[in-house]
Order: sequence, then structure tokens, then C-alpha cells
Amino acid sequence: MDLMQIMPDKAEMVAGFLKGLANPSRLLILCTLTQGERSVTELIAATGVPQTSMSQHLSKLKTEGIVEFRREHRTLYYSIGQPVVTEIMTTLYEHFCAGEA
Repeated sequence: MDLMQIMPDKAEMVAGFLKGLANPSRLLILCTLTQGERSVTELIAATGVPQTSMSQHLSKLKTEGIVEFRREHRTLYYSIGQPVVTEIMTTLYEHFCAGEA
């Protein structure tokens, strides 16, 4: 299979991935998760995203494979699911946030 046959499927996959990132609340969530695993309660406190919205954003991030979670009793803990997400978030931080104190 040559590159021109593969590219449309890859482009569709990447577009879905980027849609998962393309939201201010989801970017805040991911910025928080670059610091390590967090519970939903910790994410709400750190980002100010209301719980009802948080559930929807985390669901979208899970669907796109951007985050993963584990359950400990009744608490869900989220973390970044792919190393490329951390790389992207680091690059975004360096270009848009660093030096903005």
C-alpha cells in the first residue's frame, strides 16, 4: 500500500485527534494532566471547569484516546494517554504561555 492510499485515513484520524484538543477547557485539563495523574475532583479544582462540563470534556478526550483513566473504589483518576500529547502540550506551553507570568 502506498502513501497516497494511507494518507486519507491518517488525515481523518489526526483531524479527530486535533478536534479533541481544540477546546479551551480541554486544553486546561490537559495542561493540568501534564503535571501528572489527577482525580476528577482535582481537575475541577485546578481548572474551574464545572463538573457537568468536565464529564463531557473527559469523555471526548477518552474517545479520542488522548487521556486514559483508572478507577480506585469510587474515584476516577485521569492521565495523559499518549506521549505525543505531552509533547504537543509542552510545545503549546513554550509558544503561548512561557514568560507570561
